[in-house]
Amino acid sequence: MAFDQMKMLNELRKAQKDLKKQKVVVVSGGDDDKPMVEITINGELKVEKVKIDPEQVDLDDIEELESNVEVAIRDGMTKAQEIAAEKMKPLMGGLGNLGM
Repeated sequence: MAFDQMKMLNELRKAQKDLKKQKVVVVSGGDDDKPMVEITINGELKVEKVKIDPEQVDLDDIEELESNVEVAIRDGMTKAQEIAAEKMKPLMGGLGNLGM
């Protein structure tokens, strides 16, 4: 039984490392060819990069920029959570056997 538990923990750790490498890129605002905001989030739900196209920003309408950043982060987090859930799903069934 201990071997199975160690194997499951090793698989869980590997999946967590793999998630760190997963990247979700989400855009908001602007147009399809030239978005105003581009956010990169990894599978650990950490924002890695925020890119804002200064040509798309209207300084008289900062609320639009704020809204687009908010939308991009929210959408990116949702997609990253879905990826994480899918990656961890096969491992979660075995966690009940670990006695934690």
